[in-house]
Amino acid sequence: MEPETEIARFDPTTFAVRDLIGASQDLVVRMARAMGMNVTDMTAVHLLGEHGPMGAAELAERLGIRSASATVLVDRLEAAGHVARTPHPTDRRRVTVTATAEAQAYALDVWLPGLRLIDEVCRSLSTDEAAVVRAFLGRLAAAMDGAGREVTPTDAGPASR
Repeated sequence: MEPETEIARFDPTTFAVRDLIGASQDLVVRMARAMGMNVTDMTAVHLLGEHGPMGAAELAERLGIRSASATVLVDRLEAAGHVARTPHPTDRRRVTVTATAEAQAYALDVWLPGLRLIDEVCRSLSTDEAAVVRAFLGRLAAAMDGAGREVTPTDAGPASR
């Protein structure tokens, strides 16, 4: 089946999820702009806040960028006071990168109005509706987490077809 034909047969909910993903991406861009950062820098601060201190190589892996690019990113965030480098707790040759408390507090201040709006919509659901939505979103998150893992850089792009 041709991809266009297959997509035409998708459930309308699939398109609603696509629209939600698009709105989420737009929100991230607006929040990064409000924080005076680019999306990758803001995502790095978020990852460090969510997952705790990590090395530049791990941060690069999570961001999908090269290690050299992560080093430049960390230098930029450190100069701006968003992250701090600290000695690794068990390996004296390594350092870890940590989001500063100030950066985390600032991010929360910027994000909180939008999170309140989302929470308002969520609180408008009945108990039963909320349970269904949480189950649906959990299954959707698991599906999205697995999506794209089978594609390798050599498989991607029109030239490889």
